[in-house]
Amino acid sequence: MITQTGGGCRASNYIFLLRKALKKAGFEFVPVISLSFGMEKNSGFSLTLPLIRRFVGGLVYGDQLMLLSNQTKPYEVNKGESMALVADWSDKISKMLIEGNGYTLEEIDENLDKITKSFSEIKLNKVPKVKVGIVGEIYVKYSKMANNGLEDFLASQDCEVCVPGLMGFASFKVDNRIEDAKLYGGAKIKSTFCKMLLDYLTKLEALMIESAKKYNFVPPHEYAHTKQLVKGIIGYGSKMGEGWLLTAEMLELAETGYENIVCTQPFGCLPNHINGKGAIRRIKEVNPKANIVTIDYDPGAPKVNQENRIKLMLAVAKEELNKELAEKQDAEQKS
Repeated sequence: MITQTGGGCRASNYIFLLRKALKKAGFEFVPVISLSFGMEKNSGFSLTLPLIRRFVGGLVYGDQLMLLSNQTKPYEVNKGESMALVADWSDKISKMLIEGNGYTLEEIDENLDKITKSFSEIKLNKVPKVKVGIVGEIYVKYSKMANNGLEDFLASQDCEVCVPGLMGFASFKVDNRIEDAKLYGGAKIKSTFCKMLLDYLTKLEALMIESAKKYNFVPPHEYAHTKQLVKGIIGYGSKMGEGWLLTAEMLELAETGYENIVCTQPFGCLPNHINGKGAIRRIKEVNPKANIVTIDYDPGAPKVNQENRIKLMLAVAKEELNKELAEKQDAEQKS
């Protein structure tokens, strides 16, 4: 199974290459299923409403676990406690969803409260650390294999990491259909359906934010606010790959206190370079504290070169952190 967003992204062609490779290897009978909206028809498989709701429920739980573990793991007194909770909740959630439970709004609200409460009980030692956000092309951003274990590397450098969740990306893709109707016209029924779906995603997002705030975690931004951040900076018609969302996530991270940002890029990905690397100067005009490094990931690129560039960014970040701590200490002594 492969997820496809369509558009000009080269990932849209991967399914044909996979089928070609299987055919050449003598495995033509193995189906390659496209998980997308209207791009392909798959015999024996269809996206039903209950399946979509389970899928979205999985996104919500996954995002919340990532958010909570990233905010507790760097400070935990008993090392490994956060990841043990992630593993425990992953098993429970998987079982629930397989059994057809845990994906209604009421169940998600109840489960999010339980999950967040369990992470709030982890004993922490909250010492000041450099905060780093990770953005970029969806696969490189999340996959250890694609980004050479970027999160683990940043953890080894004593950083707190924040990775924007998949819910924002899902809302972005649905919202694009609404923006298309505004810009180019089209069938009203499709636009109406997407508005209903976006409204449902917004309700789920509100549950995540509410539970995070309740237990004093830094919540994710509302999608509507993230979208508003790029108004006047980049047009909503720029939607290939991560499109304007990539620029918006960098602004969102800087606004939330994660001013040090690694923008991950697949080598030769034009949309990512335009909306990521191309937007840095404008982002720094809006938020002068933004400290951004763009890293191209490619099988031929040496890992040590990538890590050295990130270390240079972190050196600037640590210098700024020490400066802020010194200023705070001086202010306390004077008062």
